Amino acid sequence: MIVSDLFTLPAFVAYLALGAFYFVAFIVTYIWITPQREMALIREGNLAAAISLAGAAIGFVQPLASAIAHSVNPLDLALWGAVAWAVQLLTHFILRLTIRDLRQQIEADVRSVALFVAVVAACVGAINAAAMSY
Repeated sequence: MIVSDLFTLPAFVAYLALGAFYFVAFIVTYIWITPQREMALIREGNLAAAISLAGAAIGFVQPLASAIAHSVNPLDLALWGAVAWAVQLLTHFILRLTIRDLRQQIEADVRSVALFVAVVAACVGAINAAAMSY
């Protein structure tokens, strides 16, 4: 029985590697597009920066995990991963338009704003993940 289970190991490695690549690439892209410097702020102890970045990461990983679970091959995963990426970045841009002084709020460590941003990102991610399952 164990030998037959090992036949799926190459697919597991491919999906895991692609998922890890997408996750790292998303975080790098998100940090690059935001006007504040999240990593520097986090190193300085700014909890708002950590909360907002964590919310974006969770909001991206939920649909990515759904894509991994429902994809028929790595190319399918790559396409749906790109959709998850685009939706989460679009969510960030909409939040920046909605909260006009978002950068200043994050830099000032206003945790209520960061929590709102994180929850919106996570909720959009959950909706995106559910939509991918059809």
